[in-house]
Amino acid sequence: MGAMPFSDFFKSKRAGEASVGASPAGFDSSAKIAVVEEIETAGAYGFWKTDSQGRIAYLSGWIVAALGADFSHLDGRPFQQAFVPVEGEADGRSLGLKLGTRKSFSNLAVQGGGEAGSLVLQLSGRPLYDDSGSFLGFRGSAVDVTEEYRAEEEANRLAKFDSLTGLANRHRMEQRIDSTLHAFRSAKRAAALMMLDLDRFKQVNDTLGHAAGDQLLQQVAERLHGAIAGRGEIGRLGGDEFQVLIPDLDDRGELGEIAKKIIQIVSQPYSVEEGRCSIGCSVGIAVAPYDGVERDELTRAADLALYASKNGGRGQFRFYAADLEHEATLRKRMEEDLAEAIEAGHFTLEYQPVVSLADNRVVALEAQYCWADEERGRVEADTFLPIAEGSRLIVPIGEWGLRKACEDAVTWPESLVVAMHISPVQFDANGFVETVESVLEKTGLDPARLELRLPESVLLGDGSKVDKAMASLFKLGVRLTLDQFGSGLSSLSYLRRAPFNALRIGADFFEPVMGNDLGDMELVRAVVALAGAMGMETVASGVHALALMQELKRLGVNQVCGFVYSGALTADEVAEEIAKGEWRLAPTDTGTQRAGRRTVFRKIGVIHEDHYYDVTLRNLSRTGAMIQGLEDVPVGTMFVLDFGQGQLAVCTVRRTMDDTQGLEFEQELVDDGAGGLCTRHRVSPYELAAAGAPLQALPPGKYTLAQGLASGGSFAQFKLSSNAPKQQAA
Repeated sequence: MGAMPFSDFFKSKRAGEASVGASPAGFDSSAKIAVVEEIETAGAYGFWKTDSQGRIAYLSGWIVAALGADFSHLDGRPFQQAFVPVEGEADGRSLGLKLGTRKSFSNLAVQGGGEAGSLVLQLSGRPLYDDSGSFLGFRGSAVDVTEEYRAEEEANRLAKFDSLTGLANRHRMEQRIDSTLHAFRSAKRAAALMMLDLDRFKQVNDTLGHAAGDQLLQQVAERLHGAIAGRGEIGRLGGDEFQVLIPDLDDRGELGEIAKKIIQIVSQPYSVEEGRCSIGCSVGIAVAPYDGVERDELTRAADLALYASKNGGRGQFRFYAADLEHEATLRKRMEEDLAEAIEAGHFTLEYQPVVSLADNRVVALEAQYCWADEERGRVEADTFLPIAEGSRLIVPIGEWGLRKACEDAVTWPESLVVAMHISPVQFDANGFVETVESVLEKTGLDPARLELRLPESVLLGDGSKVDKAMASLFKLGVRLTLDQFGSGLSSLSYLRRAPFNALRIGADFFEPVMGNDLGDMELVRAVVALAGAMGMETVASGVHALALMQELKRLGVNQVCGFVYSGALTADEVAEEIAKGEWRLAPTDTGTQRAGRRTVFRKIGVIHEDHYYDVTLRNLSRTGAMIQGLEDVPVGTMFVLDFGQGQLAVCTVRRTMDDTQGLEFEQELVDDGAGGLCTRHRVSPYELAAAGAPLQALPPGKYTLAQGLASGGSFAQFKLSSNAPKQQAA
């Protein structure tokens, strides 16, 4: 049937369709037709008709036009193909049922199918029969509710999504996390949650205004989409806090790479109407079901990891670990004590000699902070400096240290340089260059005798601000060294612009690797070659072994610092050495290194068949470890190392000497975000639940039951040495 005028359609209804009913006597049907046609033409009300097979027999012209089609393309087409239920309509799916069972209906929301799916109609209809009771089809009316529906849809969207960035808002993220975890528990699947916080965002708002801040947040959202690449849902929780939910991913190696990518992408400079700016990003990561099986648990774990990453110096990522609970409490208390220690003058400086490999002459003294606390005793710098950076207390501590070091250096021979480590927080603080200039002026120290060691992370700051500060420091005449070169994210091209005098190679380069106990010497060789090409010197720190020192000398490293020459000295001890005349140090290998490293040793577990041993972890790298505590272990023996909290690593004994074994991992360890290493995977809580344990986040402790080991343990197969930790039942 083709399209017909409504007058013909109306007449056909009156001719033999009892359901229409009779008109009152004297009723002018033509007037009625005119009124109805006027209503239909105005688009206020529409009509539709199907045949007995449910195919379209009539549609009001404005409906056909709104569908963007010609009636000839709709005539005879099944009604349910032209109109589909509106998403979320509670009664929408009953349209087919109503048509199929020939039941009347009213106010049913549908939308036009196909390309023109923007039309939303509210349909009413009823079945019609002839005098013999034969089904003729449906007749009905339609009201255009598109605008109302779109307005409601937009309101719903605003209730679920952030209006500024278009990302999911806090409410939607909570719903997604809840539904994902609920569904994944029954399917024994994993999901990762990342908490993100922008570093230095407040400075952008304060200096460039809130409009620039809004533009920046929009660009951050775009970059996050690029970094995640559709693998998960991204939400903005408010302010500069973001959240990423990634399903089916528990590989911490891959998660770490994603976190590094996010940090690198977000840290690149931005262009807004008010100018260019740079920010940073810190990331905390928790994985379900390992770190939590409910949303509140998982979110809290990710929050703690984020807190740890920010307090570790920012621009970092951290995985959640059980000890972060305790760490957060200790960190807060230490922050309070540090603030008091600054006022009380409990800080001192010690100096470690930096020696020229050409003639063993001391050419510089590296300043190191010391904190003598009444309750804690001597606190190592590696313990309190990250906390000082996270709380920005490093700024007043750094100012004091710079002034004290320059005051001491003035009393030394002019041939000695004093080297100060500068944190990114210090460098970024307002007035840093002015502080350096003021200290030099007040102490009278020759600027050429002050060496500032800057970590690569300072290069990720505001480009124009960094360039201006570096240029000002260069004009002052101080020496600049790029610290821990090769461990950060800076571009090599920056070395051409920055006025660095030297590259400092960190101790991480000298962690033993398979094939070389001295560390990655090929990488050291490359750094030396690069420095030579750029006209810079090389300084190696953390050099504790004579063999390593000799190899570095052979490779062309200029200066070294470490126990192979001397540990840190007090200011009085430095004065005594200087008083003796020309200061030269002969390299030694007297075991100072072992004494210095003993403090970082820790107890771990070794699983072999059905035996569990507590041993001492002496050394750890990505590819292997060195353990101490077992005797008579043949080369080729396979172990499983238990690092705690579900971290198990399969390994093979490659070297053995007395009670010490060198192990090679079957799968390399990955960065834990805190300068350490962790396993890619952990014992699954689903496996523990299958063995009878409750489904919960991984608590600290051993996981021998998951490996089918005897609960009491056994210590008979290998002999325990006197260096083994005290054994406990597994």
